Amino acid sequence: MNVDHKVRLHSHDIKYGSGSGQQSVTGITAKEDGNSYWLVKAEARKQCTRGVPIKCGDIIRLEHIATKKNLHSHRVISPLSGKQEVSAYGDNKGEGDNGDNWLLVCQSEFWNRDEPIMLKHVDTDTYLAVTGRVYGNPISGQTEVVGEYSPSSPHVEWVTAEGVFIHPNDFKAQHHAHTEL
Repeated sequence: MNVDHKVRLHSHDIKYGSGSGQQSVTGITAKEDGNSYWLVKAEARKQCTRGVPIKCGDIIRLEHIATKKNLHSHRVISPLSGKQEVSAYGDNKGEGDNGDNWLLVCQSEFWNRDEPIMLKHVDTDTYLAVTGRVYGNPISGQTEVVGEYSPSSPHVEWVTAEGVFIHPNDFKAQHHAHTEL
């Protein structure tokens, strides 16, 4: 959930009408919407272990649970504010490309549930953010999500909200935590 705007990171099978034409990513105020759940994964070809804390400074991917596409950015202009577009990208198995990699920026050693974090896009050095601008149809009332160019830009902090959190002692199998940002 975005700390300033209190909107949850959201996607759905609706494509942008401009820019890349990829699956749109927005912010919504509704709680517990299935289209706001994301799977935290390691970057490509690396595995997470279930229940092992994610370190600040790790490179992660966020896979949209409903559509299997990864949170993605690239040097394409965003539709409302002219900043950098954030989309959901990849195939139906959760495979995308390097534009799906995000650096976890936080203050502690590990990503703590109640602590604000930033996600820095590895390829373009932008930060996941919300502009506060709101879309019309077909996603009316949803907020624009973009890449911002500076960590001191407004609205770049996120915190975990609803989700499934697995304690390290609970399982020894592969790690996938479903979470809403």
